Amino acid sequence: MAVLPGLEQSAVAVLKRAVELDGGSKFQEALICYQEGIDLLIQVLKGTKDIKKAHYRQKITDYMDRAEQIKKHLDQEKEEGKYHNQIKIPENGTGFSYENLFKPYINETLTEVWVEDPYVRHVHQLYNFLRFCEMLVKGPGHVKTIHLLTSKDEDNGKEQQMSSLQEIKQSLEGYGIILEISFSSSIHDREIRFNNGWMIKIGRGLDYFKKPQGRFSLGSCDYDLRLCYETSVDIFHIKHTKKT
Repeated sequence: MAVLPGLEQSAVAVLKRAVELDGGSKFQEALICYQEGIDLLIQVLKGTKDIKKAHYRQKITDYMDRAEQIKKHLDQEKEEGKYHNQIKIPENGTGFSYENLFKPYINETLTEVWVEDPYVRHVHQLYNFLRFCEMLVKGPGHVKTIHLLTSKDEDNGKEQQMSSLQEIKQSLEGYGIILEISFSSSIHDREIRFNNGWMIKIGRGLDYFKKPQGRFSLGSCDYDLRLCYETSVDIFHIKHTKKT
């Protein structure tokens, strides 16, 4: 069986990115790339019959050893409550879709999510929250409940906000997910908490994307191509995410 076209190149690209992230101490992201790259390299190995088999086996072993070291390091940091990763989103930066930002922190154990964001009010902000929910539905987790705490739109958009949130709630019910909505007039901080231990604080909340240049401009549909406002994302791991 011949190696699938481009498979080796894909493996090399992903593993190169893993090494770059590893060198930059971005261990959680590096671990994801190592795992994806190893999976691709295993497929390459299965499709190889020549002397390169030994080369691929050694590479796979080396990358698996490094991935295991990173995993142990992260587990220790999480156990000690010391994990902290900061991502700087630059002005007009791209590649920061919700999928890319949250993927390293979503796994099969995720069942409950808390979103605290005072600005889920205007139409584009409601669409942002909808896209965030879509990301959770498609992810590897098994989310059953999403809690949203936001502020009420007291202007002309109040009815729009309420009807939109109710529509999102009804749509999520079709996927077996409960959306609990509550409001606060004093909410200021923005944070997202997962019950698998991850907490993400984004300076601008979910609303860090710029308006696309037009309805048919790149980035209008694909948020990885959407320009962003400058903001910081701080990620922590704690043992308990639900506030008492």
